Amino acid sequence: MIKHNCLATLLVGGLLAISQVAIAAESEVPEPFRNFDATSVYTIDYSDLNAFYNALVVDVGRSNRELAQSTAAKTGTRMRNSVNKATVNEGNRFLYELFEDNENNQNLLAAVQNNLEQIPSEVSLEYFNRDEQLAYWLNLYNVTMVNEIVKVYPKKNLKKFLLGKNSILSKKILTVAGVPLSLNDIQFTILKQNYDNKPLLMYGLYQGIIGGPNIRKKAYAGENVYRSLEENAIQFINSNRGTSGRDGKAFRVSSLYQRNQGYFDNFEPDLEEHLLVYLEGDERGELKTAKKIKTDINDWTITDLFGTHTELGGSMANNSAALQGSMRGGGSDPSGVLLAKSPRQNRYSEEMLQNLYQLKEKQDNVKEQNATVTVEEMGQVPADPVEEDEEINN
Repeated sequence: MIKHNCLATLLVGGLLAISQVAIAAESEVPEPFRNFDATSVYTIDYSDLNAFYNALVVDVGRSNRELAQSTAAKTGTRMRNSVNKATVNEGNRFLYELFEDNENNQNLLAAVQNNLEQIPSEVSLEYFNRDEQLAYWLNLYNVTMVNEIVKVYPKKNLKKFLLGKNSILSKKILTVAGVPLSLNDIQFTILKQNYDNKPLLMYGLYQGIIGGPNIRKKAYAGENVYRSLEENAIQFINSNRGTSGRDGKAFRVSSLYQRNQGYFDNFEPDLEEHLLVYLEGDERGELKTAKKIKTDINDWTITDLFGTHTELGGSMANNSAALQGSMRGGGSDPSGVLLAKSPRQNRYSEEMLQNLYQLKEKQDNVKEQNATVTVEEMGQVPADPVEEDEEINN
């Protein structure tokens, strides 16, 4: 193996402000997150996260672009929930209901996030290739978003949660390898600069709302991370929450694109080109003939199953079979995984651990000569000091 590559050029990026539109400040990728090993075959295991997602995510499948039927108010009330009939039955759901007033479940979810957060302190990200690093950042972002939404649940509308002056996206709620990070730091600094500002990245960042990209039933993995992102892009773009050509003169798209316009240098032409890569059906022709693009499709409703809708008997409450019938996998007891004593497990292969420990021993032996261990000597990149009797578990 050759010595691991280093990202030679640091692109000048910007952290987006609360609106995710205006550039607030320019920042470089923090040093611990710049480098990578293009030849690395090491992977991070996400068995705990996969168990959570498999049990708690409801996959509703591809949108058929049908509008939800109107529902009558239940007996005893004249009130109905206000829902967007074009989008109410779209988008995967997460069983936030199982975390409301349940401290044990909340603590287990927080532990999964904490374990992911600690990975770069145990094994530096530079030992992994770029795809494996991308999967890590997407998984950390998404489980953190879920964890933060659990804290405010059963809040139904998440617009202020995401875009208000106290936006969760701009708060330094993570510490990774000793570096305080916000979710915006991950998206608009680390991912933007390390991955050439690819628009596909936005579809991997779960926002907790129907009008955003799907949460998946499996964690992202380096071996197929881009294929998974493309699947999310196809599902979002070919849905009422993503695009609509019904206007005639204007082609309507999600406000997600306005909030992420930094991905598109020449906004409308570049966005059109991007959408046409994945857009299917009649909407392709409607986009090509439209005179302009309007970014005015919104649905800020939380992606719980139907807990925030049951009280008044709105569309989701009376139409829950449409979602429950779409559940794929997870068994009959979706909360069963939460009964586990701990979500911790070994994320690294025995081969990787053995090599890291051997490298640590070699580093100790040459420490007095102030030498460095090269890839050629050990067959992999140098490791940060690790206690010899410490197990790298997470």
